[in-house]
Amino acid sequence: MQLKQVIIAHKANDTQSRRWAEVCAEQLEKHNCRILMGPSGPKDNPYPVFLASAMHPIDLAIVLGGDGTVLTAARHLAPYGIPILAVNVGGHLGFLTESFDEFKDSERIWQRILEDRYAIQRRMMLQAAVYEGDRTNIEPMSDRFLALNEMCIKPASADRTITSILEMDIDGEVVDQYQGDGLIVATPTGSTGYTVSASGPIVHDGMKAIIVTPICPMSLSSRPLILPAGSVVSVWPLADYDLSTKLWTDSVLGTSIWPGQRVDISMADCLAKFIILEENYSYYQTLREKLQWAGARVHYNNNHRDN
Repeated sequence: MQLKQVIIAHKANDTQSRRWAEVCAEQLEKHNCRILMGPSGPKDNPYPVFLASAMHPIDLAIVLGGDGTVLTAARHLAPYGIPILAVNVGGHLGFLTESFDEFKDSERIWQRILEDRYAIQRRMMLQAAVYEGDRTNIEPMSDRFLALNEMCIKPASADRTITSILEMDIDGEVVDQYQGDGLIVATPTGSTGYTVSASGPIVHDGMKAIIVTPICPMSLSSRPLILPAGSVVSVWPLADYDLSTKLWTDSVLGTSIWPGQRVDISMADCLAKFIILEENYSYYQTLREKLQWAGARVHYNNNHRDN
């Protein structure tokens, strides 16, 4: 990979993340690389400026932060096919990031990238738009929204908890009506996020599938569904007298959805591209470490494999 123009996004208001961003910028400039650097956070979105001011194609985005910082980068950069090197600097779980220990010798990282000694992992994303009325209306009335983890349809109110009633159809066929706290429509990548907290399934991130999970449904028969990636999930808010139903993308507010409108959610036409530096990368190792599965909580000598 050539490194002529690189984005560096660091977690807003995090001293360590900003310091490492400055270190990376200084090192890459020695390789005659043009740097676009800025903070990323709830009140800071540097990507429109990055993309508008790029004089040449952007070769790489270095994202220093936690999973939230990475999700923002993926939503903005995936449509342009820009690969992301995500490093856990100032984050917490870091499901989507490279370990900081792998990154400390950053000069070696740039050499590896210049010599193409890395892997690229492509992850499915979701897209959504709001429409008036039923499926006969195919002209969206909203922007297109992207998500790497999940789309969530649920109400928001400052003064009380509102129960939502949502009708869902799949590929034009009504499947269920959900009464409860809302509905999550997720990718396999997002199955270890909000979805798993709502008792949804964990789906390998190498798959292409859509996971639908109700949030605290008032019916024991409302269960999660795993759908083919080519499905279109349509959701209508019913009996929303407060006009409070919202579409959330990776936990960020997207837009309001009123009765008489629907939101269509489907697999996006772009993929998030992540640089993998770890030579023996394992999805199952990530689950063991981040979710504290086998051997992470209880340490013991187990030699049964040698018998």
